[in-house]
Amino acid sequence: MTSHKKGFTLIELLVTIGMLSVLMSIVIVAINPSKQIANSNNAQRKVDINALANAVYQYASDNNGTLPAAISTTPTEVCRTGGTCTGLIDLSVLTTNEKYLIKIPQDPTNGSGNSSGYRISRNANGRITVSAPYAQNGETITVSQ
Repeated sequence: MTSHKKGFTLIELLVTIGMLSVLMSIVIVAINPSKQIANSNNAQRKVDINALANAVYQYASDNNGTLPAAISTTPTEVCRTGGTCTGLIDLSVLTTNEKYLIKIPQDPTNGSGNSSGYRISRNANGRITVSAPYAQNGETITVSQ
């Protein structure tokens, strides 16, 4: 009388592990976490540049249409709140008494030293353009008002 033990053979286990591995790689590629993070960062950038543009126009509205003096015709990076603004645009007038912004927005992945990672400029007609030059996934994120 021979007894048969119940269980899985080595081949059955290897085939199951192989199938699970293939399925896991398909799911990871489909989800693509790095792309999802980049999309999330870009969404934050869009919110930030809109907030910055709106704050500039609220300031101009309260000051008889005069834009903050620091904004030039050359796109220049905006200085962070509390930073030393050498070579950067100082928009601290927007954060004074937290009237227009609590603080200057910071790019989620860039903006080194005292730079916020966002650029701002104006044209001859007083129209401003705020951009996020470090956008990911090849996106161009700009708002003009």
